[in-house]
Amino acid sequence: MYQSKLTMKETQKAIKIVKDNFEKLLSQYLNLDRVSAPILVESKGGINDDLGIKNSALSFYIDTLGYEVEIVQSLAKWKRLALKKYGYFENEGIYTDMNAIRPKDVVDNTHSLYVDQWDWELVINRKMRNQQFLKEIVLKIMKALKETKDLVKSFYPSLTDEINENVYFIDAEELDNLYPNLSMREKERVITEKHKSVFIMNIGKTFKNGKKHDLRAPDYDDWNLNGDILIWSNQLNDAIEISSMGIRVDKDSLLKQLTETDRLDDLNNMYHKMIIEDKLPLTIGGGIGQSRICMILLEKLHIAEVQASIWNEKELKYFKENNINYL
Repeated sequence: MYQSKLTMKETQKAIKIVKDNFEKLLSQYLNLDRVSAPILVESKGGINDDLGIKNSALSFYIDTLGYEVEIVQSLAKWKRLALKKYGYFENEGIYTDMNAIRPKDVVDNTHSLYVDQWDWELVINRKMRNQQFLKEIVLKIMKALKETKDLVKSFYPSLTDEINENVYFIDAEELDNLYPNLSMREKERVITEKHKSVFIMNIGKTFKNGKKHDLRAPDYDDWNLNGDILIWSNQLNDAIEISSMGIRVDKDSLLKQLTETDRLDDLNNMYHKMIIEDKLPLTIGGGIGQSRICMILLEKLHIAEVQASIWNEKELKYFKENNINYL
């Protein structure tokens, strides 16, 4: 039966070590300033992310405002607007603690209705809009993760797993062709078990065979310049996605992706108009799951061990059967 390597008290202390150190290193390696972020945004304007599923955010009417608002699902668009408003220049960026509710997520070992992540965004120039630059950023994130793991292990020697900094980069369509008889989720598991740290690139685009690796909203990442970081978990015996990130859409990629998804009506939104009119900076950015990183670095079986949320009866039964001390 599963046994946590840390007590609940040790876990709480270790979570702070992980979060404080990783945040510091991320800021240092990517040249990011910490900023405050909203938990509510206006429903109009197209600022919130729908994660590829229209009308998926929780929304409600506020009498004192006189309009509908939404609980954020991520801050990809908000950050790009903030960089312009706050006066950031090339090779400067921001990060924030993003707390969100994703009501359509199915809860399991790595998914909760509550999402906590570091959302970050960096101003770039047009010459940086290439896969080599994207890979360089991924490696910096992995360096921060490896150094944080080494630090927390120095406090808690019972933690023995390693983080592999040597990321294996693979195109999503190449991965699909490599294991044609497996599901997308199984492909991720097999490739990550083999290489331990993997970055699957170009997510959202349609393959020649008509399939996609996964859904991506058409209006923040450029589907030819994005990807997911996956880390192998010995406790889960599975891959855990810790980050979805990418170089953001410019005018050309936005038009192409909105056309492909039959969402050209989104061009009526303020955010989309600003991209078309070249009024927003070119950027790269993403989200890095705080609880998932704690799962990986503290060698936990379930996200409930590092995050206080709410769970259904199925998950509560799973906790009891697997000796999981949930927060």
